[in-house]
Amino acid sequence: MNFEVSELTAQVGQSARDFAQQHIRPNVMKWDESQEFPVHVFKEMGKLGFMGVLVPEAYGGSGLSYFEYIAVIQEIAKVCGSVGLSVAAHNSLCTGHILSFGNEEQKKKYLPRLANGEWIGAWGLTEPNTGSDAGNMKCTAQRDGDHWVINGTKNWITHGISGDVAVVMTRTGEPRTKNNATAFIVERGTPGFTGGKKENKLGMRASETAEMIFDNCRIPDANRIGNVGDGFKQAMKILDGGRISIAALSLGIAKGAYEASVQYSKERRQFGQPISSFQGIAFKLADMATRITAAELLTLQAADKKNRGEAMTKEAAMAKYYASEVAVEASTEAVQIFGGYGYTKDFPVEKFYRDSKLCTIGEGTSEIQKMVISREELK
Repeated sequence: MNFEVSELTAQVGQSARDFAQQHIRPNVMKWDESQEFPVHVFKEMGKLGFMGVLVPEAYGGSGLSYFEYIAVIQEIAKVCGSVGLSVAAHNSLCTGHILSFGNEEQKKKYLPRLANGEWIGAWGLTEPNTGSDAGNMKCTAQRDGDHWVINGTKNWITHGISGDVAVVMTRTGEPRTKNNATAFIVERGTPGFTGGKKENKLGMRASETAEMIFDNCRIPDANRIGNVGDGFKQAMKILDGGRISIAALSLGIAKGAYEASVQYSKERRQFGQPISSFQGIAFKLADMATRITAAELLTLQAADKKNRGEAMTKEAAMAKYYASEVAVEASTEAVQIFGGYGYTKDFPVEKFYRDSKLCTIGEGTSEIQKMVISREELK
């Protein structure tokens, strides 16, 4: 693996950085306090190719690699974890599922509008009683001639209300049996498909998290993705790529907290000198920098294998697990370095602190990542 950042990756990262500074930073706290999901910002990002980073140009996307994708998520998350989370979910989950497993007709119909930001994507796996226990889904799809009828509820869904199109995992077999799930594409406006409760969250408040409710929602068989019974297998492969997304999101939050801490420690003076000159603060910065670098290397390793088309289940789980924990550690230390000011909303680190915790939970908890890693190691 080449550790040099390519010119293309650097250019894409700079473009994302400039966009975040101009269009996101001025509104970060307004969106956080009001829990506003700024759809218009995502439309603008679509024009720059950020909503279809990995989608081939033939389907209207940017046709870039996971290195550029990481750069985009990371630079946006340095400014706002909420927006970074939504960009990641749109790209890697809904769009990524259709790109990876959709047929040619589905790709041509949905990918261009997702890639240019005209449509916002959602992805539904989690349910109220089935988080990590996805094999016991209650949301079912029953065949009725050339159609399927979906009934049930999904929750903790990013863009569950505002998403224009959703990829939904449903149970089409008996609970906890092999090959019992099937994935479908459901468009907003389909009778029987509605958004439900919007969650009032600790952090990531500008990223919409809500229920999706299906009440005798009837869709054509043409909206089925892949074979009947392949839904869970597809979901696990999508989550591998999604874990790289969360690792990148975690890196952005950690780096944002670290950079703010470095700047503050140089400006804040106590006992006649900047607090960065005190070993207690300097050592905190050293630990943060070292762990962030280690997390970045794990993330780039997973991305490199993904770009090559190699198996990367273990590497993605390692990157997600470690980077998410580092994001929590870095943002916690950032609040400590800022002292009392770090506990106020006048400075950015309290938001990094609140946003970071989601990274250890979403797309598989840290405990689930340890299960994945250990299983791969013990094979």
